[in-house]
Amino acid sequence: MALHQFDYLFAIAMIFAFLDAWNIGANDVANSFSSSVSSRSLKYWQAMILAAIMEFLGAVLVGSRVSDTIRNKIVDIAVFKNEPAVLMLTMTTALIGSSTWLTIATSIGMPVSTTHSIVGAVIGASIAAKGAENIIWGWKGVAQIIASWFISPAIAGAFASIIFLISKFGVLEVKNPRTSLRNAMLLVPLLVFVAFSILTMLIVWKGSPKLKLNTLSTGTTVGAIFGTGGVATAIYFLFAYPYYKRKLVYEDWTLKWYDIFRGPIYWFKSTDNIPPIPEGQTLTKDYYKGRRYDEAGNLVVLQTDRDVSAGVVEAHDGEDSNSDGEKTSAVIQNQPAPVDSEKQPAPPAAGTAEYKGENTRWPNKFAGYVKLVKESPKNWPLVFFLLLTHGVRQDIIANQAGSKDVLAGDLHKMHTASKYYDNKIEYMYSLLQAITACTMSFAHGANDIANATGPLATVYLVWTTNTTASKAEVPVWVLCYAAGALVVGLWTYGYHIMANLGNKLILQSPARGFSIELGAAVTTVMATQLKIPISTTQSAVGATVFVGLCNREWKSVNWRMVAWCYLGWIFTLPCAGLIAGIINAIILYAPSKGVSYTMT
Repeated sequence: MALHQFDYLFAIAMIFAFLDAWNIGANDVANSFSSSVSSRSLKYWQAMILAAIMEFLGAVLVGSRVSDTIRNKIVDIAVFKNEPAVLMLTMTTALIGSSTWLTIATSIGMPVSTTHSIVGAVIGASIAAKGAENIIWGWKGVAQIIASWFISPAIAGAFASIIFLISKFGVLEVKNPRTSLRNAMLLVPLLVFVAFSILTMLIVWKGSPKLKLNTLSTGTTVGAIFGTGGVATAIYFLFAYPYYKRKLVYEDWTLKWYDIFRGPIYWFKSTDNIPPIPEGQTLTKDYYKGRRYDEAGNLVVLQTDRDVSAGVVEAHDGEDSNSDGEKTSAVIQNQPAPVDSEKQPAPPAAGTAEYKGENTRWPNKFAGYVKLVKESPKNWPLVFFLLLTHGVRQDIIANQAGSKDVLAGDLHKMHTASKYYDNKIEYMYSLLQAITACTMSFAHGANDIANATGPLATVYLVWTTNTTASKAEVPVWVLCYAAGALVVGLWTYGYHIMANLGNKLILQSPARGFSIELGAAVTTVMATQLKIPISTTQSAVGATVFVGLCNREWKSVNWRMVAWCYLGWIFTLPCAGLIAGIINAIILYAPSKGVSYTMT
């Protein structure tokens, strides 16, 4: 029997479930793409399109179809058996508490765990309804969550640093540019195999209950994991390897990004007719543009576009990079087999100007919109369009590089304490990073959307049946509803959290970002198998910090931002719990008149 007397309660749950999912998109999705955008592997609008697709598909196609009514089994649901309406109210106030705290955290730029937010809200609302004695406080409950604040960052950091150090000493800091490029051509296929194998584990074990991939036999699972890695590597050798070789080794500047699909042709095509690189033409983008500083904190502007394609590795001593990985200020040229005796061009020029970004045609501030409105009514349609696209027009790197707030600290010194690697090598990691980001986003949509859908499904179950159940079937429309809200949050406000991560934590680059994302993926796989609830935010931050420390400089990490992240993690549980608990307590125990509920 439907509880139509509580229609308003279901409506409230719908509203705050939307807000909760909106905040998941605005706050949590930044974990999957902040490194890719901050390193220039993807433009922000490209990341938004990919994230919207992967998050929605992950949530709807392979999202959790059966969710625990009480997230992570924090509370014994049996205590609500005789009072389903109280369970309905408790889940509604949990959504209110979680979404309210996430909105506050997102507005002040604090990366938090959306999973822990709903857990804290459920704890608070349940204590208000049934008391603290029904909460599972031990290792299988709350204690495990608190421990994850320290365990997941450390594990993710360890894996990410190992992955990055392999690239660092095997490729990035090799003295001879020709040897470095050769090593990269050999190492990247191995990384392709490892990345796709691990990401397959992630999908099989964590993000696919609907497809029942997690029920496959051990032999089938192992075969699928290594088979996927092998197929991906074969495709890489067929398409990507000849493309990279022709573009980077033989310097075919005429190639476009879509020529990678013609890769098999380049195995046999002659390289004798490749024209010389014209003046001002580039092979690759400058992945450090806007973040390349000298020791005085001045923004370094490369003298020519030719230098951009070459890449720069800078150091305090101004010498060529040595076996210990010290930096160099010399420009590495794109020319065959340079010898040590050859004279290198002058180093890039330094200036004092700040990086203002590349998307400066249209205003991004409220004052700019007002100015356009006042100029002429003809501008009003344009202003409306600009407001709709405000989020996707943000220049994340410019927002990061130009930050002068307390949390940002002195980004100039932090970035100067890091190493700038050859752009040609970074170019080879950019595709890998985009792939790891997309896969992490898919898995995130498949799992974390349950933070909103689980409580909403419980409310819907009680509202329609006046019963409780330990498991609540999540209807497809609920998944689509929450996934849509997630995408809206990502597109409209995702840039805010993304700008606080990335280059505000460490100097980002494709090689670093790939290591961060793969390290976080490995941690997620391990936690899934061990059934340990971890936060993707915590894994991403931990991996980022450890990769930054691979510079062997404490100054290469923004410890203020790290402390800010930990503050958010610590406050999430009690704040979300207090909001939900207070609201639930007021509603349950406040004096009422003429209102009654009778079990039938």
